Parts: sequence; structure tokens; C-alpha cells
Amino acid sequence: MTKPAAENGTKSAKMSARGVKVFYGEKRALHGIDVDIYENEVLALIGPSGCGKSTFLRTLNRMNDTIDICRVEGLITLDGADIYDPKLDVVQLRARVGMVFQKPNPFPKSIYENIIYGPKLHGLATKKDEFDAIVEQSLKRAGLWNEVKDRLMEPGTGLSGGQQQRLCIARAVAVSPEVILMDEPCSALDPIATAHIEELIDELRENFTIVIVTHNMQQAARVSQRTAFFHLGDLVEVGNTEEIFTNPRDERTQGYITGRYG
Repeated sequence: MTKPAAENGTKSAKMSARGVKVFYGEKRALHGIDVDIYENEVLALIGPSGCGKSTFLRTLNRMNDTIDICRVEGLITLDGADIYDPKLDVVQLRARVGMVFQKPNPFPKSIYENIIYGPKLHGLATKKDEFDAIVEQSLKRAGLWNEVKDRLMEPGTGLSGGQQQRLCIARAVAVSPEVILMDEPCSALDPIATAHIEELIDELRENFTIVIVTHNMQQAARVSQRTAFFHLGDLVEVGNTEEIFTNPRDERTQGYITGRYG
């Protein structure tokens, strides 16, 4: 098992992984991941296709539970509590650790209904004025309010691709999560929509902890404070983004960043 290079600093972690292994049947996809995720930071996960970065992202809110042949070993904590504790309510976990997927996936409902679905499910509001406030605040946080405030009852699926992705981000923040996971949120978007999402990620960091999987190294450099490089199921190296891109400590990181493989 390859251990990542050690990090400096004494920040307290919002989430931590220790010795995390993931198996799909007999195949081992992750080989023992150790990493801390700090509050109000963007941590970018980079690496070649099939290296395990999305698999690891899915362990952080137990999305892998939906795959019958998947088994997770090791310890993952949120505020020090084991998220794989059998007594833990997975629905509540996913309210605290939200997910934005690669392809925008608004519900086949109105923009308004997309936003209030989570708060209604979790009992965060009961009155119309409370729901109205959540919709407005969430859409403002996602930079979408001014574009859709006069069409809240229209289908979310009628928005452009970039708007749909911001709607999905608004839907995620509507339940006031503490951590937002993003799995290549810009890969299906054009450059202008991508720039909107990147600006949004930077603004959201003030209130949320964000972990983003990206194949775009320029994007990782732009949006993240720390970067983790995965390779063949190992977490090779994690640290300050600028240092990872300018002075990596492992030759595999250097090889990937300079385009020798990946």
C-alpha cells in the first residue's frame, strides 16, 4: 500500500479517511486511503481515468451503498464520527454531505419544486413563506436567482445545461449541507458555463467544504486550495495545490502533471 506524502499544518479536519479500501466483488479499487478534508476548503481529486478518485468521492456520503457488490473497509469520519456506523441514518448523512453529479440531473418538476424537495423531505420548513425564503436563498447562492426568479414554476429541465447544473447545486445547498461533493461538475458544460460554476465554487467555499473530482488540471489549479493525486487505486500525494502543480514530491505526480501519462 502506498502512503501519501505527509502534510504540514495542524488544521482540524471536517472529514477524515484512514486506511480506506473499496472492493467491487474481488477487485480492489482503493488500496488504503489516508486524507483529511479541512473546513471551508476546496479539495480537488485528480488522476487518470479509473484511478479511484470518483470511487473515493462516493465513499464520503456512502453512495457506494447502492452497489450490491461494493464493500468499504477503513474509517471515514465527519466531525469525528464514523459515517459507516450501522446506527447512523444514511439519509441524514446525505443531507450533511451533498452530491452534485457529472451530468445535470434536475427532477422532472418545476424549478421551485426542485429546490424545496430536500427541505420538505427533511422537515426543514412547513410554511410557504419558509419554502419561498429557502428557494430564493438557495438560487442566489447558486448564482441563478436573477435568471429564473420570474419562471420558478417552469420545469427545471427547460433550463440550459449550465443553468441546470447550477439548479442542482442550489438543490444541494437548500438542505444546508456541511460538505458538497462534486463529481466532474463541468465536464458536460461549455467554457462560459464552466466559468460560472468555477466562480460559484469559490463563493460557496465561504460556507461549505467542497471536494471536487476533475480531469481538468487547469480547473483544479483555479478552484482548489489543496489537491490529491490518485493513481491505480493509491492516493500518491496530497498537499497545497500550488506545490502539487509546481513542485510535486512523487515522480508519478510529476509524470501526470507534465502529460507523460494519464
